[in-house]
Amino acid sequence: MSAFISAAATEESALQGAATTVDGWFAGITEFFAGIIFATVPLGGFDAPVVVLWSILAAIGFTIYFGFVQFRTPLISLEVVRGKWTTEKDPGEVSHFQALTSAVSATVGLGNIAGVAAAVSLGGPGATFWMIVAGLFGMCTKFVECTLGVKYRYIDENGVVHGGPFQYLKVAYHKLGRIPVAIITGLFAIAIMLFGVVGGGMFQANQAFGQLRAATGGEEGVFGSDLAALIFGVVFAALVGVVIIGGIKSIGSVTAKLVPAMAIIYVGACLIVIAVNFGNIGEAFGAIISGAFSPEGISGGVLGVIIIGVTRAAFSNEAGIGSAPIAHSAVKTRRPISEGFNAALEPFIDTVVICTMTALVIIFAWTPEYQEALDAGGADNPVGLTSAAFDSFLPGFNIVLTIAVLLFAYSTLITWAYYGIQAWRHLFGTTKVGDAIFRSIALVLVVIGCLVSTQNIFDFADSALFMCIFINVIGLVILAPKVKEEMKQYMSDRKAGRLLEDPEPLPHELAERR
Repeated sequence: MSAFISAAATEESALQGAATTVDGWFAGITEFFAGIIFATVPLGGFDAPVVVLWSILAAIGFTIYFGFVQFRTPLISLEVVRGKWTTEKDPGEVSHFQALTSAVSATVGLGNIAGVAAAVSLGGPGATFWMIVAGLFGMCTKFVECTLGVKYRYIDENGVVHGGPFQYLKVAYHKLGRIPVAIITGLFAIAIMLFGVVGGGMFQANQAFGQLRAATGGEEGVFGSDLAALIFGVVFAALVGVVIIGGIKSIGSVTAKLVPAMAIIYVGACLIVIAVNFGNIGEAFGAIISGAFSPEGISGGVLGVIIIGVTRAAFSNEAGIGSAPIAHSAVKTRRPISEGFNAALEPFIDTVVICTMTALVIIFAWTPEYQEALDAGGADNPVGLTSAAFDSFLPGFNIVLTIAVLLFAYSTLITWAYYGIQAWRHLFGTTKVGDAIFRSIALVLVVIGCLVSTQNIFDFADSALFMCIFINVIGLVILAPKVKEEMKQYMSDRKAGRLLEDPEPLPHELAERR
C-alpha cells in the first residue's frame, strides 16, 4: 500500500513539474507576442496601447458615420431575428436566429463571468462603465462587419457558405496587389486561429476547471490535483470533438438550445441578487460612475480604467475582431444589411446587459476575495471572485454556477472551433486530413488550458484579439461606404414594402459590372 502511495505521489510530482514547464514556455511566448502587438504611445502620462485606441476611435467613427444606427433600429433588429422578411428560397445555411445564437455562444461565455471579474479587480468598479460604453459603440462595429460578411460571401457547389473577413478583406485591400493581400489575410487568419484556440479554447477550459475545482473543495478537494486537471481536460476536449465534426449546422442546432439555457440560469441568478440588493443599486452605480472618472489606486488613472474596460469588453463581445461575420455569413438572406441589424444585438446582450449584471453582483457582495484582488492589482482566479460573490448571497449557488460555467465554456468552445477551422482552411485549403490536424491541435490545447495559468492565457488571447482588430477594422473603414449604400436601400425597400423582393443592384455593383 505504501509503495502504491509513493508511486502515485511520484507521478503527481512529475505531472506538476511538466505543467510548470509548459506554463513557463507559454509565458515566454506570450511576453514576446504581447510586446509586439501592444506597442504604446505616451498619452496623459500613461503608456496607452495604440491598437486599443484604434479600436475605440473606429467604433465611435462608425457610430457617427452611420447616424447612430444601433440606437435607432432595435425594432428592425427584432424583425430580422424573428425571420419576418426571410423565405425558404433565400440562399444560405442557417436562420437569422441560429446565426445569432451561434455567434452569441462565442461572445456570451466566460468573458461575462471571469472577464468581468478580471476587469473590476484590475480597474475597480469604474471599469464596468467603460465596458458598457465600449459595448454600445461596439454594436455599430458588429453591424458593419457582419453586413460585409454576408455581402462578400460565396456559396460553393456543395451549398457550403464561405464568408466573413477572409472574403471581404480581399476586397478592402485589393488595390495593394495580390501578394500584399495574401500576406494581410494570411496574418489575419493566423490571428483568428490563435485567438480561437487560446481565448476561445484554452481560456474556457481553464476557467471551467477552475470553477469546478473551487466548487468541490479547492486544492484539497477531489479536483485539486494536476492529474484531475488533465483528466477533466481530456474529457472536456472529447465532448467538444463530438460536436465540431458536424460543422455549422450542428453548432447552430446545439447552441440554439444551450444559449437560452445559459441565459436563464445565469441571468436569473443575477436578477435574484440584484432584486435582493435593489436598495443599494444607486450606491453601486455611484461606485461605477465615480470609479470611471475618479479612480483610486489604478495605474494610468482614468485612461488606465478606459483601456481595461475596453480590452475586457472586446474579449467578451468580440466586436471588430472578425469572428462573428464567419457565423453570420452562413445566414439565409438576400439582403446583407439584414444580418448587420441582427448582429448589432450581440454586444448589447453580452456586454451592456450580462456583463453589467455580473459587475453589480460582485460590487454588491464586495467579498474579502474581491478586496484582496483590488489590493493586489488583479485576481489570480477571476471566476472564483464571481463564484464567491454569488455564494455570499445564495449559499450553495456555486454548484449551480459551476453548471452554468460549464455550459458557457462548452458552447464557446464548439463555436470557436468552427471559426478556427475557417481560418485554417484559408491558409491550407479544405481537406479531410487538414481539418483533422486542426481539430487535433485545438483539442490538445483544450487539455493544456487546464494546466497553465489564467493570466498567461489572458495576455496571449488579448494579443491575438487586438491583432485581429487592427487588420480587420482598417478593412471595415475602407468598405464602410458599401455598407451605407446597403442600409439606404434596405430602409427604402422596407418603407415601400419590397423587402421580400430581390433587391435592385446598388450603384457600386453596377459600376463593377461595367
